[in-house]
Amino acid sequence: MMMEPVNHINIVVMDNISTNGMPRPKVVGTEEQPKQPRGSTVSFHNINYKVQLKTGFLCKRTVTTKEILVDLNGIMRPGLNAILGPSGGGKSSFLDVLAARKDPSGLSGEVLIDGAPQPPNFKCLSGYVVQEDVVMGTLTVRENLCFSAALRLPTSVPQTEKQARVNHLIKELGLTKVADSKVGTPLTRGISGGEKKRTSIGMELIIDPLVLFLDEPTTGLDASTANSVLLLLKRMANQGRTIIMSIHQPRYSIFRLFDSLTLLVSGKMAYHGPSPNALDYFSNIGYSCEPHNNPADFFLDVINGDAGSNGVCVSKENNSDELEFENQKGSRQNIVRHLLDCYKNSSYYRDVQSELQRIVQTQPNHFRTTFSFNYNNSFFHQLRWVLKRTFQNLLLDAQTSVSQVVVHIFLALVVGAIFFDVKEDQSGIQNRMGALFFISTNQCFSTVSAAELFIIQRKLFLHEFISGYYRVSVYFLSKVMADFALRSVTSVLFSIVIYFLIGLKTSVEAFFIFTLTVTLLAYTATALTLAIAADQTAVALANILITITFIFMMIFSGLLVNLPSIQDWLSWLKYFSIPGYGLAALNINEFVGLNFCGESVTKNANVSSLMLNCSASTPALTCTGEQQLDYLGIEFSTWGLWQNHVALVVMTLIFLTIAYLKLRFLKKFS
Repeated sequence: MMMEPVNHINIVVMDNISTNGMPRPKVVGTEEQPKQPRGSTVSFHNINYKVQLKTGFLCKRTVTTKEILVDLNGIMRPGLNAILGPSGGGKSSFLDVLAARKDPSGLSGEVLIDGAPQPPNFKCLSGYVVQEDVVMGTLTVRENLCFSAALRLPTSVPQTEKQARVNHLIKELGLTKVADSKVGTPLTRGISGGEKKRTSIGMELIIDPLVLFLDEPTTGLDASTANSVLLLLKRMANQGRTIIMSIHQPRYSIFRLFDSLTLLVSGKMAYHGPSPNALDYFSNIGYSCEPHNNPADFFLDVINGDAGSNGVCVSKENNSDELEFENQKGSRQNIVRHLLDCYKNSSYYRDVQSELQRIVQTQPNHFRTTFSFNYNNSFFHQLRWVLKRTFQNLLLDAQTSVSQVVVHIFLALVVGAIFFDVKEDQSGIQNRMGALFFISTNQCFSTVSAAELFIIQRKLFLHEFISGYYRVSVYFLSKVMADFALRSVTSVLFSIVIYFLIGLKTSVEAFFIFTLTVTLLAYTATALTLAIAADQTAVALANILITITFIFMMIFSGLLVNLPSIQDWLSWLKYFSIPGYGLAALNINEFVGLNFCGESVTKNANVSSLMLNCSASTPALTCTGEQQLDYLGIEFSTWGLWQNHVALVVMTLIFLTIAYLKLRFLKKFS
């Protein structure tokens, strides 16, 4: 395997760095370390990629195969390699194939790195900057880079060297002024788009990657900012890095920076060679670019049939719009066919084929060796850093943390005022049942916000997991622990406020059992929310599914319907009701030992005499809390209380397992 180890550290000292210039760096190194970053040569052989499209309903569903990439061959050497083409031409798919981030089903051909097969962990050895920047917005630029260094560089690298690499990248990327500024979120202002893009690039450069891939890095940037980002990439390419990027329609000042150009049309290669020679090549095959025209625009015009070519274009002198459309369609097909034929007959194609043949012959017995994938850091090292970032994000995101605390306290005050100082009489039974029912259902519905836990940061998670930052279990545990910590705080504050306002049973033991039950309810409901939302992509859909589930659970909680009276073929649903277990535990904790028949009933009377006295005078009254629990079908023994707690714990573990499995088996290729 002709690949450099990923744990080497190159500290580069640069003079006269400018964000808009391209000076050659002055490099200071040791004999053990290379003087400059060494890029790898990427060769691709007979790349074909197909996808299956399903249309129609279940009974009449048809499956069609669509070709995305067709017979692509070529070489990407150290420098700035651009993949150009119209929308839907296969640029991003081709980039993902080269970066080993495409679903292998439907993919054929081989990609070699320095003449050797890609190892399974090539995604971790290379850098990949996605089209939409995925950077934690609540952290600063420096904190994001430190996070990448801590997880992508092995523990054998001293912390001082990691910090030195972070400081060097901040300087090299022109981020010194905003190094300690927050990246920014949709609700809080942060750094500019160009600075965010450079931060994303910096997080990939931490490992000094063999190859740096970028998916349309100018998306969402203005012309000046896009130009500065490309000048940065050009400067890095001049230092010896291999940079491969897809780009849609660059301006001329960007186009002239490319060293190599690959032009794709309908997934096929129309040109692959030096970028400065592209205009001469097109001129030789009959397509001349007008003076002062942008070459990138000119290439797209040719593909779309908007440029003339020695009799290839079809005349559009017909007044019929329909016929003109057909002419344009036929013209474009003829032009594409002409471009593909010309390239296959060109010297560039022959040179590439001979070079690819030489690469294969130098490694005559190369085959895909089986590698065991190992992370650079241990499980607990990853957990410490991911958990630290998760708690930082939680504390700095006021919408997630502070608002939930405020809402819970507000609801506790409102409900406490409504049921303030309940009495031990017949009205007290109804008020207690109503208050405890609201508390149990509120703890369920308040956890709907947890649906966003995996959905909002889904792209960030997929990118970091594929790039080898951490294990799925690390990310899952950190998210669950942080959210459970927030639920614990809100549940305790909610319990303190509402318990004493309502005036529930005055016992220290009863208060702690109440708080424990409310907290367990929040945990179980959160686990169910995560289990439903883990594989969803839209928050709105997840919220609908979660709300419907809790509504059905609420019906079988024991207040709206008398559970003993439900038909046998429906009674089993009560065993899946989270608020049902919580309400039962809260009822047992509150009602056992209470007397609602006034002073005429002695405290030493047993249950049977109590019922006799009540039935003789006021037969419609419920005199004891035990009677109420018996009517509700609740076992009010000590074991009856704790078995509800055990049920909540077991359900929490089951739902968390489902959520983890859903997260674990998400498609790794998007």
